[in-house]
Parts: sequence; structure tokens; C-alpha cells
Amino acid sequence: MSLLPYDDRDGVIWFDGAFIPWRDAKVHVICHGLHYGSAVFEGERMYAGKIFKLEEHTERLFKSAEYLGMKIEFSQDEINQACHDACVKNGIVNGYVRPIAWRGSEEMGISAKRTKTHVAIATWEWPSYFPAEIREKGIALKTTKWKKPAPETAPVFAKASGLYMINTLAKHEAEDEGFQDVLMHDYRGYIAESSGANIFAVKDGKIHTPIADCFLNGITRATIVDLARSLGYTLEEVRITPEELLKSDEIFITGTAVEVTPIGRIDQTTFSVGPVTKDLMSKYSDLTLAHSREKQFA
Repeated sequence: MSLLPYDDRDGVIWFDGAFIPWRDAKVHVICHGLHYGSAVFEGERMYAGKIFKLEEHTERLFKSAEYLGMKIEFSQDEINQACHDACVKNGIVNGYVRPIAWRGSEEMGISAKRTKTHVAIATWEWPSYFPAEIREKGIALKTTKWKKPAPETAPVFAKASGLYMINTLAKHEAEDEGFQDVLMHDYRGYIAESSGANIFAVKDGKIHTPIADCFLNGITRATIVDLARSLGYTLEEVRITPEELLKSDEIFITGTAVEVTPIGRIDQTTFSVGPVTKDLMSKYSDLTLAHSREKQFA
């Protein structure tokens, strides 16, 4: 991953309908999105010149904005085209795409009905989230005290910026102890997800994944659910206790950034990167490659 600061790069960013120089894509310090976390975003990957699941990501961006009472003044087709164009203008063929929508500086206070919903799209080169040598043996997760909130306490089905505060706190604590990521429970104590990816467990060849009823039902999660079932695996969405998870034969996480990444350790319990995980890693890679061969835009 590049060590260049993200506010000092060459290239352009799509900002409220027009491309502007990367370094000029700024907001005022008095911005509702900054002060109150009123922002929603997406993370997307481009493979060989095509953004994987672009339409699904854009649809979720709009749904997330709706959850927060924000209205995006562009159409989904316009956002799709802008994501593609941002990659082309920045010379990105394999990389990451970050659309974000936020409440602006038109009003300051908890009530923000007069604020405008601004939208920006940035894209940059980004290789594998974790180094290959770490992925081969599986990453290490540390169980965190931070829990996913109940649906009546936060807009848990939105990909909203404010919801990621506890994820950052948890991941920093884990990294300080030599782990790559975290294992988060939900408000009831069941297994939820990692800091930014969904979790799957394999036992006796059967795959289980937590019911996404208080955290984001990831687009990659849904892709893997469909893919695994199409390959003949038995896959069930169930509530998983921490004790049950540690008895698994294989564990892996999924997400746009992490793709399919095996888990080699949770706290002090180790796991092997088994055949089911390897198969789904390979088949997911095949799927993104096949998708990249299809025409997306003229």
C-alpha cells in the first residue's frame, strides 16, 4: 500500500459533478459530516479495467444515504459513470474506488435539514490488503471488547462513517499487540464480523456465517454465499457463539478490500488454511477475472 499522504497526490477527484485536481478536493472545517459523522461511503475494486459489482455498490450508497435522511442529487447511473471515469482519468486499471456522500457546511448543529449532500469519488492503485505471505498462512484476529450495536441504537444497515469509530479503536488495539485484525461480537455476544469484513466458519465441510441482523451484509459476503452454494457447498446463516467458532476447522473473512482472506489464529487458537477456504479464494479470483472481461462502459 502506498505511503503517500492521501491529500497530496497527483490526479483528479470527481467532486459534486466535476473533476478537479486531487489536491483541491477539500471541505471546510465546519462541515456537518466531520462534526457529526453524517457521511456514507463505499469501497469498490477495479479488476483489469472493470469495477466489480459497481451497480450493487452504488445502490447501497444510495440506500445508506436514505437511512441517514440524506438525498443524493445525482442518479445512480451518473455515479456509476463517474466511478468508471475517475479510474480512467487517473490511469487506474487495478485499484480501489471510494465514493463518499456527506452533509456539508450549510448548517451547523444536530439538526441539519438545510445542509446539502455532497458527493466525491476518488480512486487509487491498491494491491492486496494483506501481504501475500501473511494471507498464505492466515491472518491473526484479536477478540475485542467493542461490540456491534443493536439495530434500534444505530443505523446498522448503512455503510455510515460514524459506525466505524469502534472498528478503528478495536483495530488499533489489535495491531498494537501484533494482530492483523479483530474479531467483533454483536450486542448479544454472538460472533459478528472483523473490523471491516464478514466472517465465515467451516466445520466438517459445511459453511456457516453469522446472520447479518445488526451489521452490514457485505456485497462480497453475498457473492460468496451465492458462489459457495453454486459449487455445491452447504452454507447456512446462523447465530454463532464464540465457543462454536473456535471449534471450526477453517475460518475466513470476506470483503471488497480483503477479498477472501483465511484466518490462521484467533487470540491463542490456531487454524489451518483448509481446502474449502482455498477453493473459494480461487473461485472468487476466477469470478472477478471473468467479470473484468465483460464490457462495462463505452
